[in-house]
Amino acid sequence: MRRKLTCGLTALALLTGCSASPAAGPESPPATSSTPQTQRAPVVMFLGDSYTAGTGKVSPERTYAGDLARKLGWQAIIGGWPGTGFLARGRVGKDFTRLFADQLAWRPAPDLVIVAGGHNDANRKHPLNGLNDAVWQLVNGIKERWPGVPLVLVGPMWGGTPTKPALAVRDVMRTVAGQLQVPFVDPLAEKWITGDVSRGTGNADLYIRRDEVHPNETGNAYFADKMLAALTRLGMDKPAAG
Repeated sequence: MRRKLTCGLTALALLTGCSASPAAGPESPPATSSTPQTQRAPVVMFLGDSYTAGTGKVSPERTYAGDLARKLGWQAIIGGWPGTGFLARGRVGKDFTRLFADQLAWRPAPDLVIVAGGHNDANRKHPLNGLNDAVWQLVNGIKERWPGVPLVLVGPMWGGTPTKPALAVRDVMRTVAGQLQVPFVDPLAEKWITGDVSRGTGNADLYIRRDEVHPNETGNAYFADKMLAALTRLGMDKPAAG
């Protein structure tokens, strides 16, 4: 019994990286301050509607947000819900401010925050009522919650020719971004999507699903590329991991 116990202890020592005796082999050199350390990937939080958080069979990992994170080697935390916005509550009954509090705000500070929305606000009966205050409250709240963490605001994404309310919502978001000194990405002005699926015009037929709203698989990859280009122009494609 004594011999079996000794062997058991020797096996455990080897599994834990220890040496029972010089005969076990050469020891690893002790770690020094010059030993290279693996730098962790940047943590990036996304908050948005179905374009960002997914809908139906499209999971968050398969949206532009997930694709962008894979392209850049980010650790992505994707918050939000289909049908929501700065005021729009969708079926979940929560706007962006509430979703931020429930899904993101309690976590340790990230290295970058991307807020993308406005589409569902533009579809409300009175899209501009209270919108300025709602955008301000969310963006300013994130800045106060995590001082010094870079934040990007992304205007409404659209599956075809944007409506007048969509442009009006975009204008409010752009104004608030300027007032709070937050970089603003404008998919409508940059014409990420042109034409309309129903008319077979522009690039919509290539990137947008038959619902004329959401991007298909190719569209999500395309949106990720457009977002990458926008972040690169802003110098925010490589957030420093804290």
